Amino acid sequence: MHVTGTAPLPAPAPSETLAAPVEDPQGSPGRHARRFGLPVATALVMGNIIGGGIFLLPASIAPYGTVSLVAFGVLTIGAIALALTFGKLAARDPRTGGPYVYAREAFGDFAGFLAAWSYWITTWVSNAALAVAAVGYLDVLVPVGGHHWTACLAALVIQWLPALANFAGTRYVGAVQLVSTVLKFVPLLLVAVGGLFFFDPSRLGPFNSSGHGAIGAVSASAALLLFSYLGVESAAVSAGEVRNARRNVGRATVIGTAGAALVYLLGTLSVFGTVPHHRLVDSTAPFSDAVNAMFGGSWGGWAVALAALVSMVGCLNGWTLLSAQTPYAAARDGLFPAAFTRRRRGVPTVGVGVTVVLASLLTAYNYLSGSGKVFEVLVLVTTFTATVPYLLATAAQLFHLVSGRADSVNRARLVRDFVITAVAAGFSLWLMAGAGYAAVYQGALFLFAGVIVYAVMTARRSRGTTAEPAVGEPVTAGRHG
Repeated sequence: MHVTGTAPLPAPAPSETLAAPVEDPQGSPGRHARRFGLPVATALVMGNIIGGGIFLLPASIAPYGTVSLVAFGVLTIGAIALALTFGKLAARDPRTGGPYVYAREAFGDFAGFLAAWSYWITTWVSNAALAVAAVGYLDVLVPVGGHHWTACLAALVIQWLPALANFAGTRYVGAVQLVSTVLKFVPLLLVAVGGLFFFDPSRLGPFNSSGHGAIGAVSASAALLLFSYLGVESAAVSAGEVRNARRNVGRATVIGTAGAALVYLLGTLSVFGTVPHHRLVDSTAPFSDAVNAMFGGSWGGWAVALAALVSMVGCLNGWTLLSAQTPYAAARDGLFPAAFTRRRRGVPTVGVGVTVVLASLLTAYNYLSGSGKVFEVLVLVTTFTATVPYLLATAAQLFHLVSGRADSVNRARLVRDFVITAVAAGFSLWLMAGAGYAAVYQGALFLFAGVIVYAVMTARRSRGTTAEPAVGEPVTAGRHG
């Protein structure tokens, strides 16, 4: 099946998406970015995986105990299996788009729509989660977390500031992104490396404090931790901009995932070993608490909080652009409403507006409903929605392997690819189950709302293709085959 139209732009690295090739509505090419090789592709994956969620996750998984560190290891194995699967798919079809392209090419428009729709949901729900995480560090600088309504208001302001930067144009988005990316690694490396010198095993707390079995605790904590691994698909989504994509996408994805996992593991281990367990469970700024424990006083925690806050606002800045580009690309293919194709100064403004409104409504709902674990609820929703395109991608690879369409030199390699893909598929299902009933409930509502959108879009496209063509215009058969 040949897929026409424009595939999604590179994701979720705003600095890269700004330079991505874009076509005008008439289809003539615009300015093209220079393709990048293995080092930049690896940095793209690692930089995208290490976002803002890590700054709050040590406290989120602390209630499960140090068994959550085991979850890190299991999650990394599953993520690498998924990375290898993406590498195989990109080697077969090295176009920009990632799971969207793979699902649509293997199973048709509806599967492609589900991949794009669920990925879009993941982006704006992630925006809400990042804003909630940022409020925890803002509270270190300015007390705002004493009441649900003040925390909610702060989260909404944090979401709308990056949206306004996006409305101003891609030039401002890029400037904010550059500063925030540099600041992001300062507190992470300070705690990940420096914390090892202040590590005290007595602060780790119990191995399993969840009240459930070890397997259940690993599954539940891994579902939270997946939020930190969103971006493993970056090189595959950006395959059209990677030089020698058939070879480099898989390598960059595996190396970048392993590098991010190392930073995460060291950072979380250092926080666990510097902040007493009973304090970490209730912490809203675990990296600030870790620096305060390491050096005493509050100056270090204040500086880390400021750097983390700027980093997360910058991360929101980029994800806001990404969450607008995903429906923009799908709309160019006729799978989303045409309004999402409207652009101003390089930014899909309708997508930005719709995205920030939806994220704001979700944030307000979860805060004002009285939930004491707003960040965890939102993170688990993204776990469910993110695994949908991941599962569709692994299903596409299984389809190629079973049908004999995959490129395999010998039987041993075919068996190896099948085992890796099966592990990636099982890993995705396991994470979906670990998200819990509440997250699956909210996520399923978002997902199935897309079925109504798809029905309307398909009906409109069908009506358009059956209309009488203009003089000199060829009759088309639509985009279904």
